[in-house]
Amino acid sequence: MAQDKSAFWYLKNFNLFEELPEEELQGLASMTKMQRTSKRDIIYFPASPSHNIYFLKEGHVKFSRINEDGKEIILDILGPGELFGELVEADSEAPRNEIAEALDDVLICTLNRNDFTALVERNPSLNFQIVRRVGLRLRKFEERVESLVFKDSAARVKELLVHLAEEFGKIKEGHITIPGILSHQDIAELSGTSRQTATTILNDLRSQGLIDFDRKSIRVPDLDKLR
Repeated sequence: MAQDKSAFWYLKNFNLFEELPEEELQGLASMTKMQRTSKRDIIYFPASPSHNIYFLKEGHVKFSRINEDGKEIILDILGPGELFGELVEADSEAPRNEIAEALDDVLICTLNRNDFTALVERNPSLNFQIVRRVGLRLRKFEERVESLVFKDSAARVKELLVHLAEEFGKIKEGHITIPGILSHQDIAELSGTSRQTATTILNDLRSQGLIDFDRKSIRVPDLDKLR
């Protein structure tokens, strides 16, 4: 019973469900399972059965694919309040095609895809919110592709840091602090450069006073100057 109450509390505070009637939330909570996953654990692999939809309540999740050369290609990073697994919701036969990995300790609400489909059918406004979220995510992906094509390495790394600050940063002691969820290798892959180049750029930005960092966080004293 305590788990149901916990699930209800999390779902009620999930922006996606803010317009759902109370009885729908109660029913949703009874069908939802809470899942805690430790840092660097895999939530699912490519070709895993796509039976569940996931609501990320705490922590950050990395999505990636492995190319033919065995190199990891990072597709996206999601933080609290995000929904994932929804792109397979329309096709029950479609397997996962990416790796979902916890970047830190995460808390996820999981829901059976068929139950989620029934919920969306009963609440058309929810469908609109999901389409909107997917559209925004695709737009961010398109912007990343444009950045990789038209901007140099330094500009791409700075643009990534601005994005991380806006998406995941918290105001602390007068500056924005980005949790240390990404390694220099992750930053390199997300910005389309080598690890050595990314590290050099990060060190240059630190010497200019635009950022400071250690293993726990990246700190941005003035986001406008970095931007």
